[in-house]
Amino acid sequence: MLVVVSYDVSTKTKSGQKRLKNVAETCLNFGIRAQHSVFECIVDPGQWEILKHELLSIYNPEEDNLRFYKLGSNWQNRVETYGVSKNFKADDPFII
Repeated sequence: MLVVVSYDVSTKTKSGQKRLKNVAETCLNFGIRAQHSVFECIVDPGQWEILKHELLSIYNPEEDNLRFYKLGSNWQNRVETYGVSKNFKADDPFII
């Protein structure tokens, strides 16, 4: 399934800057960066639970915002991209 992860992490403090780095690194372990704070992750249900758990353990709910958009397995017809793009195709190799 395709899960789009977007985030807004407060970087006013050193701990916020560290959280931002950790959120991005975690997302990169599961997918690709589509935009600065947006990742596209093709995951199975088990990987989805791990990704969500890891991100929820990093972010600060009083300062940060995480959003998950689960587009499912038939996402190809739901995604349109224009301009410069770093997205992947369903048949591209995807190594985790």
